[in-house]
Amino acid sequence: MPTAIVLYLGQLRTEALHLASENQIITDAPTDNHGQGQAFSPTDLVASALASCLFTIMGIVADRHHLDIKGARAEVQKIMADQPRRIGAIHVDITMPPAAANFSLAERQLLENAARTCPVAKSLSADIQQVINFKYP
Repeated sequence: MPTAIVLYLGQLRTEALHLASENQIITDAPTDNHGQGQAFSPTDLVASALASCLFTIMGIVADRHHLDIKGARAEVQKIMADQPRRIGAIHVDITMPPAAANFSLAERQLLENAARTCPVAKSLSADIQQVINFKYP
């Protein structure tokens, strides 16, 4: 069974329908690649998926160890490379929530390792530099 159905809407725009939830995502080509830049580009989604995935895996680990990471925030920067045009690097700067001020060094390392080994991180090409930084209160 398919996960999603993606339609090409024309003018470098797509609509993806997640079949299980019926949520939709619109993508648009970025302005530096002939698009209007009015929505996430496909490569923006890849970069954002890395942050979403690392939070998901961190959340699983946090729940298992009774750690509160609600309110953690990730700023994602995608850096494009040329020849061929592709994602060259993804920088994710994570600001941990106030509750994380009390995490021990071992708890911090546990969460950070979980983040760096999430399925998206492990699925991206080794050619894509992944820079993940953590800031604790």
